[in-house]
Amino acid sequence: MIQRAQLSPQTRDLSLRAFAFLAQAEAKIHGVEVEDVHFHEVGAVDTITDIVCAAAGLLSLGVDKWYASAVNTGSGFVECAHGTFPVPAPATAELLKGVPTFSTGPQKEMTTPTGAALLKALNCEFGNVPPFAASTIGYGAGTRNPERFPNVLRLSIGDTAATKESVTVLECALDDATPQIIAYAMDRALEAGALDVMCSPVVMKKGRMGSLLTLLCRADKRPALENLLLTETTTLGIRVHEEERILLERRFMEAETKYGRIRIKVASRNGEDLNRMPEYEDCLRAAQEHHVPLKQVMQAALAAASDTRVKA
Repeated sequence: MIQRAQLSPQTRDLSLRAFAFLAQAEAKIHGVEVEDVHFHEVGAVDTITDIVCAAAGLLSLGVDKWYASAVNTGSGFVECAHGTFPVPAPATAELLKGVPTFSTGPQKEMTTPTGAALLKALNCEFGNVPPFAASTIGYGAGTRNPERFPNVLRLSIGDTAATKESVTVLECALDDATPQIIAYAMDRALEAGALDVMCSPVVMKKGRMGSLLTLLCRADKRPALENLLLTETTTLGIRVHEEERILLERRFMEAETKYGRIRIKVASRNGEDLNRMPEYEDCLRAAQEHHVPLKQVMQAALAAASDTRVKA
């Protein structure tokens, strides 16, 4: 149904990613392959609608990075297709692995598998939110009205200020790893939460050509990324140090081109735009759909970025 619906590629991808996480959780709980999962209540049309509409709405905001507080799972018991289970429901608990959670308020289910899947599909970062100035705040109220407990979800949108933050730098030099291993490790590092990954050629002892693999991450991601480097590469050790980096304010704009709408990432400082860059994935999709060179789409997007049709 999602594949057939008239959705933007980004909305379709986010929706399918959320359902993939749901399927993986259900498969693990039931001990079956993902292809054999029967969604029961989460496969109902209203849940599909919830996920697709949430995806469309969230993407329309043009947010560059999502942050979330610890998740309130609620408490008590919930009725599922297979009987009564303690809160959080099994699928919710599986989806929230590695996410900070707590339980407070009325004895009800406060986070559903659908909500947990959306948080995971958005690649939310849980923990300290960087300094930012909120420009828009919205509230969504549930239909339940528990006594002396606000059943609302708050979403704040704003621009991060050009500020300093501490980052952890992990480095290892490799002279016996194949390019495939290095490329795979870089992809895995980004999936595991690295802020950036770089690889540069170096000359090592005895004149050996090697590769210097460098990862940037926040402190809470360090243990997982250290383990990834030690298990996925051929390194015998890792150098670790803390550094500061300066961040510009970032926001997205949309440019209307003859190849369709292209998102433009804008970096600014003190209200002055310093850099504009079309989003690669949008340009790639447009180039493939219209059978034109990628650089042609990128040039058209940059040209349109100064046009009055560009929308924040």
